[in-house]
Amino acid sequence: MSTNLTKSLSILIFALILSISSFAQSKDKPTLQSVASVDLKQYVGKWFEIGKYPNRFQKKCIANTTATYTLKENGRIEVSNSCVLKDGTTETAVGEAKIDDKKTNSKLKVRFAPGSLSWLPFVWADYWIIDLDSKYQYVAIGEPKRNYFWILSRQSTMDDATYQSILRRAEVMGFQPGRVEKTPQNAEILKGSVMIKN
Repeated sequence: MSTNLTKSLSILIFALILSISSFAQSKDKPTLQSVASVDLKQYVGKWFEIGKYPNRFQKKCIANTTATYTLKENGRIEVSNSCVLKDGTTETAVGEAKIDDKKTNSKLKVRFAPGSLSWLPFVWADYWIIDLDSKYQYVAIGEPKRNYFWILSRQSTMDDATYQSILRRAEVMGFQPGRVEKTPQNAEILKGSVMIKN
């Protein structure tokens, strides 16, 4: 057998093993379910980010991350995300969410691209409400591929028992608690360092 043929077969076998492994891993994860019902009037308002999977679009945020949702007349939701950067300034990104499942209101699509591009499907990202307190005091957000995950709270702090119980439920849904990083809140930025106020 020639060297080139052996090399090609090796690459093919390796690719096949990777495909089978990837398929097996995707089968291991349960189908993600969003919560049964969301009252949007109770859901809107200000939320504090307690934890998240690290992601590229929040890379510069180091503390005090919040999300504020406002119902619009057209039935959509204005999304205003703010955080403090290393230099102590606050950065705000304003986007829009639309309801993707009107029976439950728990599956939304969110975009931060300009409104003129809203007709493009790929500018909209999945935003699924997968865990929600009955009194709307905390929420966990994810999406079917499990690439993104957030825990939000109405208060800037969350007791550890509640935090751990959310992570346990998320793990059952196929998320990885070990990937979640806590978000500093009530922080002051001094010379690029985060100081938490008491």
